[in-house]
Amino acid sequence: MTFVNDTSRSPRAQVRPIALERVKLEGFVSRYQELMKSTSLSLQYEYLESTGRIENFRKAGRKSEGVFTGWFFNDSDVYKWIEAASYSLPYNEDPEIRERIESLITLIEEAQAQNGNGYIDTYFIGDRTSERWKDLKNMHELYCAGHLIQAGIAYKRASGDEKLFVIGKRVADEILETFHDDDSEVTTGHPNLEMALVELHRETADRAYLEFVERLIDNRGKGYVGGDEYHIDHASFRDLKELTGHAVRMLYLLAGAADVFLETGDETLLAVLERLWVDLIARKIYITGGVGSRYEGESFGEAYELPSRRAYAETCAAIGNVFWNWRMYMISGDAKYLDVMERTFYNGVLSGISLDGKRYFYVNPLEDAGKHSREEWYECACCPPNIARLLTSFGGYIYGTTLNEIRVNFYEESKSAIPFRDGEVTIIQKTAYPHSEEIDLIISTDLDTDISILLRIPEWTEGEFDLQVDGVKQKTRPERGFVRLEGNWKGKTEISLTFPMRIRLMTSNPLLRENTDKVAVQIGPLVYCAEGVDNPSFDVRTLSIPSRKNLELSRSDTLTGKPVTLSGKGIAYDINNWDKKLYNSLGSVKSKSENVKFSLIPYYAWNNRGNSPMCVWLHMH
Repeated sequence: MTFVNDTSRSPRAQVRPIALERVKLEGFVSRYQELMKSTSLSLQYEYLESTGRIENFRKAGRKSEGVFTGWFFNDSDVYKWIEAASYSLPYNEDPEIRERIESLITLIEEAQAQNGNGYIDTYFIGDRTSERWKDLKNMHELYCAGHLIQAGIAYKRASGDEKLFVIGKRVADEILETFHDDDSEVTTGHPNLEMALVELHRETADRAYLEFVERLIDNRGKGYVGGDEYHIDHASFRDLKELTGHAVRMLYLLAGAADVFLETGDETLLAVLERLWVDLIARKIYITGGVGSRYEGESFGEAYELPSRRAYAETCAAIGNVFWNWRMYMISGDAKYLDVMERTFYNGVLSGISLDGKRYFYVNPLEDAGKHSREEWYECACCPPNIARLLTSFGGYIYGTTLNEIRVNFYEESKSAIPFRDGEVTIIQKTAYPHSEEIDLIISTDLDTDISILLRIPEWTEGEFDLQVDGVKQKTRPERGFVRLEGNWKGKTEISLTFPMRIRLMTSNPLLRENTDKVAVQIGPLVYCAEGVDNPSFDVRTLSIPSRKNLELSRSDTLTGKPVTLSGKGIAYDINNWDKKLYNSLGSVKSKSENVKFSLIPYYAWNNRGNSPMCVWLHMH
């Protein structure tokens, strides 16, 4: 069975996930999974080949003196692609995908065999052999090893083939042998190995991998990787007071620490995780779920430093945000973490891939002058295969179980067969969520026993929902973000759940001064934006929208997937009188305004029809 995180034996996991084979997506996210199968995975593989990433393994396998191509961490893109492709196997019958995975495994195996031990990193061959493990701060050897281990575990679980798993385990054993002394000056320059080794512990039951991760975390703040905030090495992990440094590094580190807590129950780690989560939610997250506001160092900024036009909000950071919050949910069972996942996935993650699955954003601003463009690939190409591995594995996040509960975490048209106790519960979801407020669930089982079915009530509903079981209205209040339905479910039961998807005008904390007197539009979990291509008669950055008046919803006929769009009548300001002027006395410039018709689209769908200005935070009148 293919689990992204197999916490079935994790002592501190309150909620455990469902294998990918058990969930067949047929709705909104399934369109992206179909794109992975038909388009994205193949195109990404071609770029891995054409940019020399795969050729680097051929060179390493034959001890070629040829020049290494690209960034020193390029091996990781190949590993992430294998992981993404592996997660697609439960619903992907394309033999070419499996053949490509197997051909890459052969190249990786040959490259590792040349070293005579478990070491593999195609950058460190030939004259660079003597440089191995000498610069953990910068050179990403441990980071690449982590992605290899994750790919090996994913392919083993999806296919039953252990060849890549064995390769990854050799790498892990080589790392543990190299740094076996307790006083070894080792921690990760770019975290990721932490998550990988904990998952390897789960797969093998070998605590040596888990204990090594504990050392990696304990060694932070000792100056082993520079002693700076960028590498989160300026303070010990347990002394961290705020999110700082490189955003992806920080989020991967937090996800790894959460993994350790799931296995050990170390409350000192949980205290840090909960403290930093509050910092995230209260001070350092964009309304899209994006994180990391600064171009400088791809880093977190200060509290409330969330500029729209200069937002960095790397796609990989949004993915890291999903990873961290998923683990926090497994720890606590609290749906507040799923709310963050949902906001981040539907906005900050999906904005990172085009609607045709061919182009990507590395950076995700919330305002643009019409210059930001998607790219088919990047020289530093961490984001494309990263988003692919999240999309192909999304089915594994939809449900969770406890000893007495089946939890519906996310809503997506789907068919699922959930193992429960000594039987099985089938759940069919019928919904157009996130563009529809109506969700119908059909529960079927032969189990003749009491089961609790928990349905998540998203934070954005503000507690408003309608719930019926076999046509009978239910009066129940959410607890920790879920409503609980208890009873014997033998046979077939129909549940109807409706969330009023009202148009919400969102405002910011007054200390986020850039958004003063502005609103963002949200419908359900989706954040909306104004894009110039839909509003050609005015600059969308001057648009002022009305307060809930005369706003209409419709389906787009120009965007793939026909998302729900919003239109209405607003005001656009004429800025001609400001020509050649930046500042003026209040009232000395009479800004004219004109009545305009405007249209807003989901943020995830912007920049799919060419470049044009875009704005999330809008004026209001």
